[in-house]
Amino acid sequence: MKKICFFDTKPYDKTYFELLKKDFDINIEYFENKLGPKTAFMAKGYEAVIAFVSDTIDQETIDVLYQNGVRLIAMRCAGYNNVDFKAAFGKIHVVRVPAYSPYAVAEHAMALLLTLNRKIHKAYIRTRDFNFSLNGLVGFDLHGKTMGIIGTGKIGQIFIDICRGFGLKVIAYDPFPLKNTDIQYASLEELCKEADIISLHCPLTKDTFHLINQETIGLMKKEVYLINTSRGALINSEDLLEALKAEKIGGACLDVYEEETELFYEDMSYTIIQDDILARIMSMPNVIVTSHQAFLTKEALHNIAETTLSNCKEFFDDKILNNEVCYQCSRGEVCPREKNKRCF
Repeated sequence: MKKICFFDTKPYDKTYFELLKKDFDINIEYFENKLGPKTAFMAKGYEAVIAFVSDTIDQETIDVLYQNGVRLIAMRCAGYNNVDFKAAFGKIHVVRVPAYSPYAVAEHAMALLLTLNRKIHKAYIRTRDFNFSLNGLVGFDLHGKTMGIIGTGKIGQIFIDICRGFGLKVIAYDPFPLKNTDIQYASLEELCKEADIISLHCPLTKDTFHLINQETIGLMKKEVYLINTSRGALINSEDLLEALKAEKIGGACLDVYEEETELFYEDMSYTIIQDDILARIMSMPNVIVTSHQAFLTKEALHNIAETTLSNCKEFFDDKILNNEVCYQCSRGEVCPREKNKRCF
C-alpha cells in the first residue's frame, strides 16, 4: 500500500479522503502543519504529498521535498500560483484538481451579493436581539441591472446562468472569448464603464495580477458592487480600500484576499491582526468577507478527494498524469505529455 502525507489538514478534508482512500489502495498520514520550507522535512519517507493553495511551495520547499524522496505534489485544488514550477521541473511532478464543483463557487458568489445587498447578515444579528427595525436595511433590485463578468470558464458560465435567472443583463470580458455562444462580450474598459456589479471568475496570472486597480476602478460607475471568489491578488487591496473610503465602490463581496495565506482557514479571533489594509476593509459596513469558503460543499469536497486520489494512483501505477501541470507546459513549449507520456 502506497503512503502519502497530507499537509494543512482540516476536519472536512479528512472526512472525504478517509471515506475514499480504500478504493485507491492508498494510506494517508495527516499533518496539521502547512507545507513550507520549515515543514517539508516531515515528508521524509513519503513518495507523494498532498498540498493546498495556501501552502508555500517555493524552490526551497521543493528542494527539501526532493532530497527527502518526494516525487509527486498533488494539489487538492484548482489553483497552483503558489508553486514554483521551474524549481519542480525535472524533479517532482505536480498535479491538480482542475474542476471540483463550479456550481459551488458560482452559487457562493451570488449568495455574497444577495447577503450584502439586502443586508441579510445585519438583519440576522438584529433580530437575534429582537430588534425588528428596518432602518439601514435598504437594498436594490437586481432585476434590470448590468452584471459584468470577468472570465467565462466553467464557473463564469454558470454564474452567467444564475444572473440571467435574476433578470440581470450580462456582459463579459475574457481575453479568450468562447465561440458559438450567446454571451455578450465587451472589452475590459467597456465592462468597467457599463456594469453595475462586477464579478471576477478568472485565474491569477501575470496578466491578471491586480487587474482591478486604481485605473480600472476609475472607469467604473459610482457605487459599483465588486465580487471576488477567484484569487485575492486579482484586486489591488490598497486601491480597493481607497475606493471604498471615497464611496466610489458601493459594496465589496470578498471570499479571497491577496495576503490571506497566514489568516484564512484559521481561527484568528484571539489574535491582533497586523494586516491594517484587511482590518480597515473589513471594518467597512458595505463589505462582506468570507474565508475562501466558496468551494466548500459536500459535492466539491467529495470530487476534490476523488480526483486527488486518482491523480496519485496514476502516478503510483506509472500511468500518464492527466492533470499534470509543469514549467514546460506553462511556457507553451512542446511537452512529452502530448505524446502520451509524462511532462518529464
